[in-house]
Amino acid sequence: AELKKLKRAKFDETVEVHMNLGIDVTQSDQMVRGAIPLPHGIGKARKVAVFAQGDNVAKAKEAGADFVGGADLVEKVNKENFLDFDVAIATQDMMGQVSRLGKGLGPRGPMPTPKAGTVGPANGDLAAARREFKAGKVEYRSDKCGQIHAGVGKMSFDDEKLAANITVFVEQVRNAKPSGVKGVFVLGVTLSATMCPGIKVAI
Repeated sequence: AELKKLKRAKFDETVEVHMNLGIDVTQSDQMVRGAIPLPHGIGKARKVAVFAQGDNVAKAKEAGADFVGGADLVEKVNKENFLDFDVAIATQDMMGQVSRLGKGLGPRGPMPTPKAGTVGPANGDLAAARREFKAGKVEYRSDKCGQIHAGVGKMSFDDEKLAANITVFVEQVRNAKPSGVKGVFVLGVTLSATMCPGIKVAI
């Protein structure tokens, strides 16, 4: 029923899930963060940047990454505020340099982190990581208000596919409940799109 209300819109907008969590945002151990591949993707091409060095530069390029570099790419992001990508992946041996970008990448979202699966060993499978995020692996993290927001598909998706994406995402977050959280964890879930009002979902 909620999906039918959303689909009255005339535009093929991104459908977003908004979750209000019962966490204490002042406690760092209650921050909720991760990544999950959605079964039907998100209906949007995503640009992937890979921070790598040595042989991994060629591997990342062969894997089809949109932007690849080591110290040069770090400097471009740092000095030129280059942010023309949706996902950033880094090999572990690059994190000493990439960590300098936390101020710029952190607030926007694409800062590489092990919790989101965007930091891998120097000899890891960069091709697999790139494929997952290109195909629709979604990162999520709680904000300073204790909420999570994420795009989970397009209005043009079949109802069944969109519902499957939403269910998988909500269950992933529900299962990521920090051990320090007491009481109700998921306080509410709302679906929305850019041209539509929010629709509350019964949970």
